[in-house]
Amino acid sequence: MTKPKIEYLNDENENSLQPKNKSNKSRKGGWFFAGFLILALIMGAVGGVASLVLVSENSQWREKLGLQDMAINTTKTEKLKLEESSAIIDAVKKVSPAVVSITSTQNVTDIFGRSYESSGAGTGFIITNDGLIITNKHVVSDEKATYTVFDHDGKEYEAKVLATDPYNDFAVIKIDATGLPVVDLGDSDDLSVGQWVIAIGNALGEFENSVTVGVVSAKGRQIQATGGGQAERLEGLIQTDAAVNPGNSGGPLVNLKGQVIGINTAVANAENIGFAIPTNTIKKAIESIKKTGEIKRPMLGIRYLPITKELAELNDLKVDYGALVYRGANRGELAVIPGSPAAKAGIEENDIILKINDEKITSKKSLAQILQQYEIDDEVSITLLRDGNEKTVKVKLGEMK
Repeated sequence: MTKPKIEYLNDENENSLQPKNKSNKSRKGGWFFAGFLILALIMGAVGGVASLVLVSENSQWREKLGLQDMAINTTKTEKLKLEESSAIIDAVKKVSPAVVSITSTQNVTDIFGRSYESSGAGTGFIITNDGLIITNKHVVSDEKATYTVFDHDGKEYEAKVLATDPYNDFAVIKIDATGLPVVDLGDSDDLSVGQWVIAIGNALGEFENSVTVGVVSAKGRQIQATGGGQAERLEGLIQTDAAVNPGNSGGPLVNLKGQVIGINTAVANAENIGFAIPTNTIKKAIESIKKTGEIKRPMLGIRYLPITKELAELNDLKVDYGALVYRGANRGELAVIPGSPAAKAGIEENDIILKINDEKITSKKSLAQILQQYEIDDEVSITLLRDGNEKTVKVKLGEMK
């Protein structure tokens, strides 16, 4: 499209082009035209003022009716986006200094007698300024490996595995340092589905302190996690669509307040499905570590199977909730461990445990989760179903080994 040509209007040039012998009639017509133009300019000014008055009155009228202009909504949307982005940035700035990368190395000999160095990577976060670090148990599970921690600034530390949790995929390691930045542990029970969360970790063991953002997709998930020759049932997990990759294991899942509310631990073989251990399930273990240097958990001493509606229908059970005390498939996997608190209380194979201290065992709150609320040597009341009849027994909880 050709741009319109624009020329300046020059009074001197216009006068030089005027005819020198105009008639009176032409002059009168010119005066008439000039007068008309002046009148039009005056009317235009009056109309402009009137328009301003009308716009003002119209705005007041729209305000009385509760109407809003589109520009206001757009501003609100932009403001909301800016606030969300700012909250994410602030949360990352708050937590990232306390996030560390963990590498494992060991010398391995293959079947041909050749030696080589095997390595692995994970993530952790600092909880005390003298070097206590939380990570996943599977990140530091190899007793033959040497573990090294790299902090936010790239400084290198030798790490010692202090304790591993017999119940969760959770471990605590220690580095020799002081004055370290620490994270703030939040309340994972206060999470809502749809809430924004941030994952920070050593993605793929190569890209340290990578940040991804998503939402809480679900709560209370149960999975069978496998990897490195291990398999473990994990319960009560947070599901998120924030991208979690290999190497992110043990890293923090953070809310917009900059509080750690989960430990990234596993991913499904699908896009944007990751799982994290809620911080509330490990807080007692953390306190135990600080006091004793060990993770101590209460134990009942049974093998059990969570009862679902499908399991109840298939086996014609009288209840569709609770925990069925059962014998494992392998030889020696007894339903009740001899000498355990459960054995001493008279709990038997095929009993269905319904409640602990009147708290019902369901798919959302498993037997193991409820037990973690108590301390070793606490006495609890257990309601169970045996041969169609309910009975109650008292059990003094032991220590999980």
